[in-house]
Amino acid sequence: MENREKAIVKVTLLGTIVNLFLTVIKLVSGVVGQSAAMVADGIHSLSDLISDGIVLCFVRISSKKNDRSHRYGHGKFETLATLIVSVILLIVAVKLMTSGITSVCQILEGAETPHPSWIAFAVAIISIVFKEFLYQITWRTGRKEGSPVVMANAWHHRTDAFSSIASAIGIGGAILLGEKWTLLDPLVGCAISIFIIVVAVKMALPALSELLEASLPEEEEKKITQIIESVEGVEDVHELKTRRNGPHVIIDVHVVMDPQITLVCAHDITIQVEEALRKNYGQLTQISIHAEPSTDAL
Repeated sequence: MENREKAIVKVTLLGTIVNLFLTVIKLVSGVVGQSAAMVADGIHSLSDLISDGIVLCFVRISSKKNDRSHRYGHGKFETLATLIVSVILLIVAVKLMTSGITSVCQILEGAETPHPSWIAFAVAIISIVFKEFLYQITWRTGRKEGSPVVMANAWHHRTDAFSSIASAIGIGGAILLGEKWTLLDPLVGCAISIFIIVVAVKMALPALSELLEASLPEEEEKKITQIIESVEGVEDVHELKTRRNGPHVIIDVHVVMDPQITLVCAHDITIQVEEALRKNYGQLTQISIHAEPSTDAL
């Protein structure tokens, strides 16, 4: 668990440093280069900084061992962090959408708009490279350590990379096609916001589902049943209940055994069941097994 926390903190701190750098140069280049899309992109990077802070805070909490107030551990703090990161993305996206629509309406009404310059375009390209790099290493760390909030943060990096691609298209188009196409800049800002909304909702729904104690998918529960039934001495499985606790799984199940075996033998079978489940779902899987006698043999 300690190595897991160190790996997550390390990759998140790297993201924080890069995000701080990108936020500054995007906002400066957006103002100097007169690009609404780049300013919007800079605000998006600022939201990345906030999500990095949330990850660092909540992962430390979720890494704590079980205590009196949290018998099942603190894993759901990671799930809560995932939901918070998603909500931040959603708020930023809505803000960008309203700002973009306002700019488009003003242009259509004949208002003059600043013409974006090449400095904003250059910064967009730099951002694409940095953010895709951050996405790759953050996503790999999240998958390796089984951390949903780190994987959500990785997607936060990738949405920033995609928004920079959209910014580059909008800025480049406005520069190359002339002043009549300055409308392209806020339009791309709106397109960015739509993409961010979709990603935010996709991340938020599983996190919300987990916080509401949703069971694992049906296919996963079938797999768990098969694993248990493969243990010698297990005659049947029922009353299976599952849920996630952050990166870990909680399994409650009734296991049917021969009523003629000794208590020691029944205990050994439950130990084998636990070992088989932990082999598939990790050593920190929390398992509660209720042994029942087979009625057929009574």
